[in-house]
Amino acid sequence: MDLRPVGIFDSGLGGLTVAKALRELMPEESFVYFGDTGRMPYGPRPAEQLRRMAVQNMEFVASFGVKAIIAACGTVSSTAPDLLESFRLPVFGVLKAGVRALAAVPGDEPVAVIATEASIKSGAYARAFQQAAPGRELICVACPAFVPLIESGHNSPEDRELRAAAETYLSPIREAGAAALLLGCTHYGIIEETVGRVLGPETELISAAGCAARDLRDYLAARGLEGGGSREDYYTSGSVERFNEEAAAFLGWSVEGRVRQVPVMDPDT
Repeated sequence: MDLRPVGIFDSGLGGLTVAKALRELMPEESFVYFGDTGRMPYGPRPAEQLRRMAVQNMEFVASFGVKAIIAACGTVSSTAPDLLESFRLPVFGVLKAGVRALAAVPGDEPVAVIATEASIKSGAYARAFQQAAPGRELICVACPAFVPLIESGHNSPEDRELRAAAETYLSPIREAGAAALLLGCTHYGIIEETVGRVLGPETELISAAGCAARDLRDYLAARGLEGGGSREDYYTSGSVERFNEEAAAFLGWSVEGRVRQVPVMDPDT
C-alpha cells in the first residue's frame, strides 16, 4: 500500500474526466488535480511554449509528493512525450493508451481521432498509430472550437452551437465510415453523447481519459502501490467560482470547498 496521492493536470476542466475514471476504477486512491484554466486553451500555442508549460505543470503536481502523474491533456501528451517519459516520476499521457485501444479495434475499416489543433499538427497520433497498426487508415481531425465551447458550458447534446461544430468536424469521419473514433482530448468525454449522435451507433467511441486511468491502475497494481485513502484536492490557475460551477458536470459530484487558486505561471520561463 502507498498512501501518496496521484497527480493529475490538464489545461482546464477536461482532465476531470480522468479523475472521474480513476475514482471509478480505484475508489480508494487519493489525487491532486491541477486545472490550468488561467492559461487555456493550449491548442493554439506554439510547441516550445507548450513544452515549457508541461514541465511547469509536472513540477507543480509533483510538489505534493505524488507517486505518479497523469498528463490528462492530449495537447501536452502529443507535443511533449519525451518530457513526460524523462520526468523523475512515472507520467502517463493520454496519447499512447488511446492509440493502443484504437489500434485494437477489429476489422480493416478506417478509424479516426479528434483532438486539439496542436495535437493534430504535431503528427504524434498519426505516427503512433502507424507503428501500432501499419497500413490501416487513420483520419485525424482538429476540433479547435470544442474546448472553448465546453469550458464555456456548451455541453448539452441539445446545444445548437455545439451540435453545429460537431456536424462540421465529424462529417469526414462519418462519410468515411470509420469503425471507431478516439476522443483524443480529455475535454471531449463530456460531449460524447453529442459525438455519438452525429456519428451514429456504427462508430465505436474510445475515451482517452478512460484508457489513461486504466494504464495507471495497472501500473500501481503491478507494483503494490495502490492507495488507502480517497482524498481529493483541486487547484486552478483561473477562477475558483467557475471551477466549482463547472466541475460537477465533468465529475458528477460537487467540489465545493476543495478548490484552491494558484498564481498563473509565466509560460515563457
